[in-house]
Amino acid sequence: MEFLNDMAIFVEVVKARGFRGAAEALHMPNSTISRRIGLLEKAIGLRLLHRTTRKVELTEAGQVYYERCKRIVDEARLAHEQLGDMLAQPTGTLRASLPVDFAVIYMAPLIAEFAQLYPGLTFDFDLTPRQINLVTEPFDVAIRIGEQEDSHLVARHLASLTPFLYASPTYLEREGEPATPADLAGHQCFNMNKNGLWALHGGDVVTQVAVGCRYALNSVGMLRRLATLDQGIILMPPAIVADDAAAGRLRQVLPAWHGKPVPVYAVTETRLLPAKTQRFIEFIKQRLEAEHGTRPQDIART
Repeated sequence: MEFLNDMAIFVEVVKARGFRGAAEALHMPNSTISRRIGLLEKAIGLRLLHRTTRKVELTEAGQVYYERCKRIVDEARLAHEQLGDMLAQPTGTLRASLPVDFAVIYMAPLIAEFAQLYPGLTFDFDLTPRQINLVTEPFDVAIRIGEQEDSHLVARHLASLTPFLYASPTYLEREGEPATPADLAGHQCFNMNKNGLWALHGGDVVTQVAVGCRYALNSVGMLRRLATLDQGIILMPPAIVADDAAAGRLRQVLPAWHGKPVPVYAVTETRLLPAKTQRFIEFIKQRLEAEHGTRPQDIART
C-alpha cells in the first residue's frame, strides 16, 4: 500500500511539474514529497526525475515508469469510485437471522422501508428463536435481544427497549388493578425469565417482585395475545404492544414503574462487512435511535 501511495505521489509531481505544486495538490509538506520520491527511486534503483531549481523533468526511465504508474493509479482511483457507488447502492442478497416476534411485530415496517431505499437488494430472512451459528451458517447478520455472551463475534448495540406493565381492561376489572409493585404477587404475571422475578424501576428505586403465572412460554407474540384475552399482566416494550394499546385491548398498569431496559444487538462474525450489511445495520440503528433515544456502541467480543 505504501508503494502504491508513492506511485500516486510520483504521478502528481509529474502532473504538477514540481514538488511545490504536488505538495499543494496533496496537502503534504514539500519536504515529505521530496523524501517519498527519493525513497521510490532508491527502491527501484533508477533516477526518475531531473531536479532543477524551478521544475523537474522526467528521465528516460522516468517517462516509462510514469506512463505505467499513471495507468495503475487511474485504475485504482476508478476502483475506489466504483466501490463508493457500491456502498451507496449495495446489491446482492442480505441474509439475516431475526427474533420471530420482534421481527414480525416491530421490524417488518423498518425492513419494508429499507427495501424501498435499496431496490438492488434481495432478502433471505430466517425467523427463529434459536441462536444461529454465524461462523458455520451463511448469515450476514443476526439481530439478537438481551445481553450477549462473550464470544469471538462482534455485537453492535442498536437500542435499549424499556418494558412497561400492561393488562386488558377486562382482566383488571375482574382481578383488581395493582396499586403497588408488591400487589403483583397476587396476579397472573407472564414471565419469560425462569427465575420468576421482575426487577421494577420507579425513579431511583428498584424493587424485585416474585411473580407467577399458569402459563410458561417463550413467545413474545403469544404473551401479548394471551394478555389481550384477559389472562394476565405482561411486561413489554411499548412498541410491541402499540397496536393493542391504541385499540384499547391493553392498558398500562403501574405507569410509574418499568422493567430493566432490554438491549438489542446486531451480531456479525467480523467488523469487515459488505456494503449491504453495513447499510442494514446503520439503518436499523438510526431508526431505533430516533424512536428510543439511545446511543450506539460497538462491542468486540474476544
